[in-house]
Amino acid sequence: MRLGFLTACLPGTPLEEIAAWAEEHGYSALEVAAWPDRPGRDWEASHLDVESFGEVEAHRVRELFAHHGLELSAVAYYENNLHADLAVREATHEHLRRCIDAAQLLGVGLVGTFVGRDVSRSVAENLRLAEKVLPPLVDYAADRGVRLVVENCPMEGWHPDGYPANLAYSPELWGWMAGLGLWLNYDPSHLVWLGIDPLAALEAHADRVLHVQAKDVEVHVDARSRYGVFGRVLDREPWVSGWWRYRIPGLGEVDWRRLVDRLYQAGYDGVVSVEHEDPVWSGDQTRVLQGLGIAERTLSPLIVD
Repeated sequence: MRLGFLTACLPGTPLEEIAAWAEEHGYSALEVAAWPDRPGRDWEASHLDVESFGEVEAHRVRELFAHHGLELSAVAYYENNLHADLAVREATHEHLRRCIDAAQLLGVGLVGTFVGRDVSRSVAENLRLAEKVLPPLVDYAADRGVRLVVENCPMEGWHPDGYPANLAYSPELWGWMAGLGLWLNYDPSHLVWLGIDPLAALEAHADRVLHVQAKDVEVHVDARSRYGVFGRVLDREPWVSGWWRYRIPGLGEVDWRRLVDRLYQAGYDGVVSVEHEDPVWSGDQTRVLQGLGIAERTLSPLIVD
């Protein structure tokens, strides 16, 4: 296994600077963010401009990673592939295809995404919708030697009532995803606050895991007793449950020693990619990098590179 991180936590930092820092601080891989560069959305990282990506750009990126001894583990574009607005949905699919094209040029076999959800429809209706619109994207990727890995994040902030808006959040759906040709970018943090044992879920589906994201979660039991598992209702804020929050690996509930061991037992030999969404270690570049340093010190003793 190799330890890496998702570059989305550093949206204003050039990829060249991120790669140099990663090499100096114990990381051996990067999962590179490739959202569109859109005005007014400065929180979305665009470390690969896939819309104008060609062989020249691919050569530059390959040389950068080789210079720093890094692996590019996946191209990352986590958006709603079932968006209710058809124009937004098609734009998302088009950008995902450009990410796949860039991955092919880079010789990267994985592109990370979401299933998503049309929040105006029921779950059952969304499953039927996904069965129509996702296989062509899977086929487009397969024709270019690329596989789509889906993070099991609920994306509850996309739903007006805070219900799951990415239909990959439950292990019950992972077999259904496999039937569509989708693979798993396994993140244990989401399972913890959903009340799912991340070790049991991993053991049951390890053969579908091609990428792992390392994020932790802090749970406040007393607050959950007040709000319930669906979170605060009055004065609701998107992405704020009132009883849990994401943390850097080692600062939450996930047992990383046992989880990494289970990955080894399952024969996983890919990248464990830190996804930094810790509000305590955010706010500016210095704090984010300090958070990534904590994650490296937590995980690197467990990983044989």
